[in-house]
Amino acid sequence: MPAAFTIIVLFLIFFLASAIRILREYERAVIFRLGRLIETKGPGLIILIPVIDKMVRVSLRTIALDVPPQDIITRDNVSVKVSAVIYFRVLDSKKAVIEVEDYLFATSQMSQTTLRSVLGQSELDELLAERDKINKQLQSIIDSHTEPWGIKVSNVEVKQIDLPVEMQRAMARQAEAERERRAKVINAEGEFQASQKLADAAKVIGEFPTALQLRFLQTLAEVASENNSTTIFPVPIDLLAPFLQNKTAPKK
Repeated sequence: MPAAFTIIVLFLIFFLASAIRILREYERAVIFRLGRLIETKGPGLIILIPVIDKMVRVSLRTIALDVPPQDIITRDNVSVKVSAVIYFRVLDSKKAVIEVEDYLFATSQMSQTTLRSVLGQSELDELLAERDKINKQLQSIIDSHTEPWGIKVSNVEVKQIDLPVEMQRAMARQAEAERERRAKVINAEGEFQASQKLADAAKVIGEFPTALQLRFLQTLAEVASENNSTTIFPVPIDLLAPFLQNKTAPKK
């Protein structure tokens, strides 16, 4: 009797351990009964038929998949290494289990091949300046391929672009030349604006000669404010004109 009781207790423990499963809120269980798909259960407590039912646990949380650096030759024949990160989640757990053997590995391989294909059709300047456009293009292509697996790709981000050392030096020289060009253009524009202002001032002085005398007196005041022992200033010819006229006038 004690031996039979022990066997029954062990059988009950084995049955409960094999039949009872607890799924978290973000998990779903794809149930196979004698090899045939019957339904998806969860979350919470579920009961399986031991030996007959088999369960595959699937997480519905968003997964961040790191795409390793890929060697890519752009359309303008520049060799770069590009890495990216992909955010996706399982929408249909049945398809994720039935339609593909390992949806994580399949999504990773699809992401790598798509990354090489899309970036290989882009030029280096486009890859550096229009990253948002390339991210959306990658997301659209990868999502269209993973949709039959019940996978939704929500976002793709190009994480890092490694350029050859020679290309980095060439881009640095290009950026320096561009800054020098802008500096020269700004300097030329400043000289042009200054010449316009000087021309306007000359017109005013031409119409009102007294303005020249006022400017001369202002210059003297500015020079006098400095601690100089000797002050040299030009004398306008207009001030000496009356004396010169009297000296050169014929005597009667």
